[in-house]
Amino acid sequence: MKLTPADIVVLIPAFNEGEVIQATLQKLIAVGYTIVVVDDGSADHTWEQLQTMPVHALRHAINRGQGAALQTAMSYALNLDPAAVVHFDADGQHNPADIGALVQPISDGDADIVLGSRFLRPQDRQAVPAARRLLLRLASMVNGLMTGMWLSDAHNGARALSQHALRSIHLQEDGFAHATEILQQIRTHKLRYKEVPTNIRYTEYSRHKGQRFWNAFDILFDLFLGRIFK
Repeated sequence: MKLTPADIVVLIPAFNEGEVIQATLQKLIAVGYTIVVVDDGSADHTWEQLQTMPVHALRHAINRGQGAALQTAMSYALNLDPAAVVHFDADGQHNPADIGALVQPISDGDADIVLGSRFLRPQDRQAVPAARRLLLRLASMVNGLMTGMWLSDAHNGARALSQHALRSIHLQEDGFAHATEILQQIRTHKLRYKEVPTNIRYTEYSRHKGQRFWNAFDILFDLFLGRIFK
């Protein structure tokens, strides 16, 4: 079954993205995707910008974190009965043209969840700043040790989930640690997965908004704390 834009819902967590959110959404709207945006307690004009766009706009009263915003979006998307959903960043660094490749393994019946990777093609790998490349390699090793899934990339926000995966995954990690939690739940629910190449566009804006080195320690703390109190 070939998936069309009408079968796909794009899920976007947004926090203080008023400067770029309209440009990000316009590219997706032009293709014909249904879009769910969760404003995660923004203090700028993100929410006002969303009111002018043909999207499903939801809002957290306070900033809870990217994982919480994604879970809100996924829970809402179930009501839309999509064949697949795609996680997509609000800051403009993801390429809408990659969505077709992300959903293709789901369309072909080969995967329940598809994970984007910046390290499968030389041109994508070279586009990653050197310091971030090192951090992502270390994060991939941590993910492998914690989940048993040895992937080429870590914390790439571009993902596609079948409806089965959407119903199976329930995020408890509110912050950036949700990316590792997703891998843990892939193993727990025995979901079929695949990595596909994705192109990330690094701008001064997206670098400023992205994870810092110290976020890695926050992620590890959240994950280990979660294991202790399970």
